[in-house]
Amino acid sequence: MAGKTVLIAGASGLVGHAAVRRFAAAPGWRAVGVSRRLPRNLPPEAALLSVDLLDEAACERAFGAMGEVTHLVYAALQEIPGLMPGWVDPEVIERNARMVRNLFEPLSRAAAGLEHVSLLQGTKAYGLHHPDVGARGVKVPLREREPRAEHPNFYFEQEDYLRARQAEGGWGLTIFRPTVIYGDAPGNHMNAIPVIGAWAALLKEEGRPLDFPGRPGAPTLREAVDADLVAEALEWAATSPAARGETFNLTNGDVFLWENVWPAIAETLGMEAGEPRPLSLAEELPKRAADWAALVARHGLTAPADLLEFTGRNSLVYADVVLGAPDRPPLPILNSTIKARQAGFGACMDTEDMFRKWFRRLRETGALPPP
Repeated sequence: MAGKTVLIAGASGLVGHAAVRRFAAAPGWRAVGVSRRLPRNLPPEAALLSVDLLDEAACERAFGAMGEVTHLVYAALQEIPGLMPGWVDPEVIERNARMVRNLFEPLSRAAAGLEHVSLLQGTKAYGLHHPDVGARGVKVPLREREPRAEHPNFYFEQEDYLRARQAEGGWGLTIFRPTVIYGDAPGNHMNAIPVIGAWAALLKEEGRPLDFPGRPGAPTLREAVDADLVAEALEWAATSPAARGETFNLTNGDVFLWENVWPAIAETLGMEAGEPRPLSLAEELPKRAADWAALVARHGLTAPADLLEFTGRNSLVYADVVLGAPDRPPLPILNSTIKARQAGFGACMDTEDMFRKWFRRLRETGALPPP
């Protein structure tokens, strides 16, 4: 499989970050990561390029010169402050649709040997977030075979554009719909790991246990997917005939309750698990920005001294959603992953082990204090 070059759009994001790592380490692959903000802590074997996908001229120059690209992973997205309002905002939908066009138009002209494109979506494709669909408009578990619940969504704009372009080329298309993704990429829109890690470090510095900030009361079953598992699926789809033309949900393969994994998270961070003390991390953590900067300096951490640069402002909102903060409704969403397994992708991950892995990784890389 010599001579394969994969272009990964959104290299600073959760999926893109993990995908660059995965492909750069895979024999026979050359990985090229592109994002507006160049990511940290990626292997030197990967080529990284800063391009604003909303800049049509810059895209023409960059991707019009990439004749060697054989595979594309499109995991880029733009969100607005506050996160969730942008999911139904026509302007945000149009911008994200324009981004994929700006990349693909020059790339498709240059890359005559393009073989495969993977497009990242998510469970929002089912319309749970949208008032026109909502929880009453879907069947649980969510299955890829269900007819599209039509509602304004940039996923559909991107998908329809790429499917139309397929008529002009012989490349394959695979669409992935991962559930809530967890990983170590900092400064993202939707990554709860740095948020929880920063909150834990501040509590630990005060000698306090790791209290649970989410919603108390009736437990809600959750699903997660490890960013590295998503990257593994992307590598599989790049060369698997069974993945061509298909759409796949992705999860770790199990379910979890926050109350059950919280002690494991606390232990990995060298803390005792505390009590449920509901609060909004989006409101409380920014108040501790000076404390975080002092903690970074005191421990010589590799994480940015700017708290929001480490967590990502929208990830604070997202952490409230996934943890079930008092003012956020619970989201009991369960996805079927039978289709991916039947197609030949059987990778799975114990979710408690996943949380341990990522918090251990943040400590090992110096982003969080040592024991």
